[in-house]
Amino acid sequence: MHLSRVSRRQALIATTALLAASAGRGQPRFPERPITLVVPFAPGGIADLTARAVGEALARSLGQPVVVDNQPGAGAIVASQRVARAVPDGHTLLLLSNANAVAMSLMKPPGPDPLTNFAPVSTLGSFDLGLFAAANGRFATLAAALDWARAHPGQLNIGSINVGSTQHLAAKLFDARAGIDALVVPYKGSPAVLTALRAGEIDIAVEILGPMLPQLQAGTVRALAVTGAQRHPLLPEVPTVAQAGVAGVQVASWNALAAPAGTPPAVLATLNQAVRDAVASPAVQQRLAPLGMRLGAGTPAELQALLGSEIQRWAAVIRAARITPE
Repeated sequence: MHLSRVSRRQALIATTALLAASAGRGQPRFPERPITLVVPFAPGGIADLTARAVGEALARSLGQPVVVDNQPGAGAIVASQRVARAVPDGHTLLLLSNANAVAMSLMKPPGPDPLTNFAPVSTLGSFDLGLFAAANGRFATLAAALDWARAHPGQLNIGSINVGSTQHLAAKLFDARAGIDALVVPYKGSPAVLTALRAGEIDIAVEILGPMLPQLQAGTVRALAVTGAQRHPLLPEVPTVAQAGVAGVQVASWNALAAPAGTPPAVLATLNQAVRDAVASPAVQQRLAPLGMRLGAGTPAELQALLGSEIQRWAAVIRAARITPE
């Protein structure tokens, strides 16, 4: 009896191993060809630089090229639609950002729903924003700007890039939280915002740190505050907006990676680990940290939670600012 039971047990183990091996042979290796990383922004910007730095690290880790494909347009909808319709096998990825969350309230139609049309992979990192003044302008501190704005309602001009951008919505949020009734003026790109600031057309610019760091180093602009929860390591002497007296303006632009909905869990797990390795690599840190990026990977569940909270948050800001969907 004892030998019979042992024999049956050995046979069961052998059969289970054979089935597992057969199943493994039936599943294609991932990745089995180059990966396309679709970026909803033009080449040369910080999102594009982030995608290329991370993509190169992913290629080294996964053993296949990662091709960055820039498809700007319609508030990230063009790129999002392409990836949402792609075969869900992990070989087509999307660079997610705040724009995907904002589009749900700002665009008509809003495009693919980031909560249901994509499988989250991981965050890559975030970019703090700053409030900047011209070095020869009237304001040396954010407190001075607030005092002047409260004494002159409706006369403070705040510049940002396009309507619906994180910078534009952050400016609207700052205006509401500070209660200063400022005029928020959108421009077509960071260079135009900087030109307007230095020319005195606007009093304050709201922008991510990257484009402004060279100007800070050259002494043409000064940073009044940053929008992070803590001071930024590149600008340790600059207070947060909360420290400067205005609560509730903690804002960061962020990037993440997602795959089409239905991508197999094993593929997502492989991608997540590769992203974690990439973000932690010295090569990526050295390329992106000097641009003001706070690098940080996470779990798919954490990215899903971030998307949900960002969609709700910016929907409320858009409603309060009475920004009409486009």
